Amino acid sequence: MGKLKSAVKKSLDGATLNLFITPNADTTIFPAGFNEWRSRIEVKIRSPAKDNLANLEVIKKVAKFFNKPIKNVYVISGKKTKEKTVLVKDVTVSIVVKKLRESLDGL
Repeated sequence: MGKLKSAVKKSLDGATLNLFITPNADTTIFPAGFNEWRSRIEVKIRSPAKDNLANLEVIKKVAKFFNKPIKNVYVISGKKTKEKTVLVKDVTVSIVVKKLRESLDGL
C-alpha cells in the first residue's frame, strides 16, 4: 500500500482521500498520479475553480471511480483550495488503495 496509504485514511463512515486538484485541464482524470511531496492523489478536472464547479466535478469523478452514488462523496475540507480532503462513504481503505494502485500501476 506504500505511498498511497499516506493519502487515504479510515473514517467512521468510509474512507477519506487527500487530493491535489488541477482545474482547467484538457481532460478530467482521476487518479492522475500521486504527489509525493504533498502526499496527495492528483486529480485533473476541466472545470474552472469558481462557483463550486471544480468541487462538483471532483465529487462526480470520485463517485464514478468507486462506483458510488454522488450523495456518498463529500468535500470535507479545502472547498476553496487545490488541496482537498474527500470522504467516500461505505468503502474501506483497503478497497480504495487497491483500486487506486490498479489505476496508477502499482504505486
